[in-house]
Amino acid sequence: MTYLYILIAILVFIVFPGMRVVQQYQMGVRFRFGRVIGLRSPGLNLIIPYIELLRKVDLRTITLPIPPQKIITKDNVSVDVSAVAYYKVVDAVKSIVAIEDVMSAINQIAQTSIRNIVGKFQLDEILTERESINSEIAKVLDTHTEAWGIKVSVVEIKDIQLPEGMQRAMAKQAEAEREKRAKIIAAEGEFLSSQKLAETADVMQAHPIALQLRNLQTMAEISVEKNSTIIFPAQFMGTLKDIQQFLSQEKPQGKS
Repeated sequence: MTYLYILIAILVFIVFPGMRVVQQYQMGVRFRFGRVIGLRSPGLNLIIPYIELLRKVDLRTITLPIPPQKIITKDNVSVDVSAVAYYKVVDAVKSIVAIEDVMSAINQIAQTSIRNIVGKFQLDEILTERESINSEIAKVLDTHTEAWGIKVSVVEIKDIQLPEGMQRAMAKQAEAEREKRAKIIAAEGEFLSSQKLAETADVMQAHPIALQLRNLQTMAEISVEKNSTIIFPAQFMGTLKDIQQFLSQEKPQGKS
């Protein structure tokens, strides 16, 4: 019975306290008397209790929302810019030893970097060149966090809040731009229409019978509407004569 009690005491005070489970998405950093002595892979790991310590580090990509930052653009417009950063730990030891609170440090540097970088651009550039701005912010962040064993993969500007007056001005500008495009399209349509009319006039001038046939076609269209009164134009009689003359000229040619 004494040996059983000794075995139970060993299990309770040495074996069980020394058992650590590292998840698949984690990496364990093993300390002995405060010094890093190695890494532990996912699975069941044993350490010497009361002497060693196992710190678990999450290796998954972490989403870090960056709160809105009030920024003065290069053309002196005040905007509120919010963003989101994605980062992951690539060196578990550095992420523990080199920095106390990784997430807080990245958040502070991200806010400063966004204010500095976005402030170098004009408002129109911020609205149209987000990808290049995102890449520049991510590059600056990654330079700072490399010493902490952190890789910043993506930074995205999530929202840009403009002053109310600027929103109204931009809405008016967009409306004016749409009206300008509509007038240009209408003018181009008028120009093309006038060209076609000019070409039609040239054809009718070269072939007078074409104008007369067009008159007959117009009258046929009027008659479809079941109007009770049809007004014949004065040139209609001339139209009949021209058609008769045209047919008389065509018959001899057909016989030959």
